[in-house]
Amino acid sequence: MPFITVGTENSAPIDLYYEDHGSGKPVVLIHGFPFNGATWEKETSVLQNAGYRTITYDRRGNGNSAQPAFGYDYNTFAADLDVLMTELDLNEVTLIGHSMGTGEVVRYLANYGSQRVSRAVLLSPLQPMLAKADDNPEGVDRKLFKGFQDAIIKDRFAYLTSFCDAFFNPDQNMGKRVSEEAYRAHWQIGAMASGKATHDSVDAWQEDFRPDLPKINIPVLIIQGDQDRVLPYPVTGQRLGPMMPTGQLITLKGAPHGIPWTHADEINKAVLDFMKQPAKARA
Repeated sequence: MPFITVGTENSAPIDLYYEDHGSGKPVVLIHGFPFNGATWEKETSVLQNAGYRTITYDRRGNGNSAQPAFGYDYNTFAADLDVLMTELDLNEVTLIGHSMGTGEVVRYLANYGSQRVSRAVLLSPLQPMLAKADDNPEGVDRKLFKGFQDAIIKDRFAYLTSFCDAFFNPDQNMGKRVSEEAYRAHWQIGAMASGKATHDSVDAWQEDFRPDLPKINIPVLIIQGDQDRVLPYPVTGQRLGPMMPTGQLITLKGAPHGIPWTHADEINKAVLDFMKQPAKARA
């Protein structure tokens, strides 16, 4: 199993598990909360068949990666991604993030620039800022995040069931766009994350990405469902589109948060069409 070391905790290395398949221009896919790279299987096979190299990895604290007691913030997550990009010497990359993974994409481009990246895709985005503040009245009340963390501490596995419900909207999609087996598989993948990572990641959701957005100078494709019950569309994607001069927003009618699984065909078509477009000149 391939790993890249991104730091240390006491006597142990902090290693990230990754998978690197195919050939061609690289596509790095960054998963959502609280899952891991396995949730990209409906995208990676299509990308590889289209002639792209796909790299997925498990965020620290998730999946097969190390589970340290610290580092669950987006500056650290972006630094981890930079180590991966540098160690693998990736260039002309398409960065694709889903949900929490969009934070790595945006913060990486803000902190490290676009020298290695040609374009980016944000699926069910966390941006521009999820939490309510005096200068962000459209956001979600911070008490809700505290409630999530209390529920994680009390019974993380029960919380995970409620999260998967919000992820898939089973009242609308079960037996149609998601099977009971796929729902259970996502629950099991989510249960692999550490309790610490699950809890502390909720703090990361509340970070302000608005200062990062003007630093992005490459084409960005934004795709989100208008029935997203995890990151409400009016708070996130609908606001984000006009805030990104290099961005293009696609709204999936009736789609939930978990579109890499429920709407994989639509995602794959939009992403492949986007990647075929010539990259615009950087400002």
